Amino acid sequence: MDKVQPIIIASNKNWIEGEAIRQLEITANLNGMKRAVGLPDLHPGKGIPIGAAYLSEGIIYPHLVGNDIGCGMSLWQTDLKKSKFKLDKCVKKLTGFEEVWSGDSEKILETYSLPKTLWPMALGTIGSGNHFAELQCVDTVFNENLLQESGLQKNKITLLVHSGSRGLGQSILEAHISKFGGKGLNIDTPEFTQYIHKHNQAITWAEANRFVIAQRFVKTLKTEGTRLLEVCHNSVTPHQNKGWLHRKGASPTDKGLVIVPGSRGTYSYVVKPRTENADISLSSLAHGAGRKWKRSDAKARLFKKHSVSALTRTALGGRVICEDKALIYEEAPEAYKDINIIIADMQDAGLIDIIATLRPLITYKTRRK
Repeated sequence: MDKVQPIIIASNKNWIEGEAIRQLEITANLNGMKRAVGLPDLHPGKGIPIGAAYLSEGIIYPHLVGNDIGCGMSLWQTDLKKSKFKLDKCVKKLTGFEEVWSGDSEKILETYSLPKTLWPMALGTIGSGNHFAELQCVDTVFNENLLQESGLQKNKITLLVHSGSRGLGQSILEAHISKFGGKGLNIDTPEFTQYIHKHNQAITWAEANRFVIAQRFVKTLKTEGTRLLEVCHNSVTPHQNKGWLHRKGASPTDKGLVIVPGSRGTYSYVVKPRTENADISLSSLAHGAGRKWKRSDAKARLFKKHSVSALTRTALGGRVICEDKALIYEEAPEAYKDINIIIADMQDAGLIDIIATLRPLITYKTRRK
């Protein structure tokens, strides 16, 4: 079998850790792999890199999708006017999202054609790690025509929800690993069919979860919202009759507009994928800035520089709701790469057109339970 040489889309200004490259090269040469692409946000994960896409033939690898199947982002346009938005008042209002949602979970699951008993207690919760819900506003417009097509309104507040399939995806991966370890599944086996069925359910559940989170937020703020985009960045799907496309921390280019967030202290970018160049990146884009530091290193690096209180305010004037003292350091803006370089690398590769930047106002991680 010929060795697969992965492609990494990154400029000299972009720092890609050697361990991430090593992990990409190893996974690129799993049995059945045809192509592998590292995106500008490529960084090391637990054995496999994050910010990568892989095309395989005849076999899939559930561990490349990971435990948070269906993790992604949805962007909502709310009716809240920017001119009347009271930052501190909203911070006080936003609470209780760690608690079990009091709404009709069975109805939501049924609406999404999911079993009524499929992880209902977690529905509508954000989760831990890098997941969040963030109120934002349009800052800089790069393409006025595309902005109007997007549905974004310059005078109103947006809501970005980043979450996944919670414990459901974890249970699916654990079941696979307990039986097969890191081995793949041949596509002509019953085990493949069973995994894909559960995988697809987890993707749908994650979308439903983001929907409920958004509804909880707009209800708390006594407003309404319209979903503008929905992006999944952890999945394995058929790809142009060429094989199976694994995305681990990679957004698709064939599902409409994409949002690429930086960190809670930097801008998010709304972009339009340029489909004529999609094959370069296996129809995938960076899903964010990508981590610069390991979680275990972030607190050690920042503990003496910043108090917890200081980290609840950002350089852009935003607020951070995170009452988990370890997490607030782990997710500090300094722990992430420069989002401007990530975007520039994709733009230089001919993969995107930039529509606008969104400035973070309130980033919700977690209150104390």
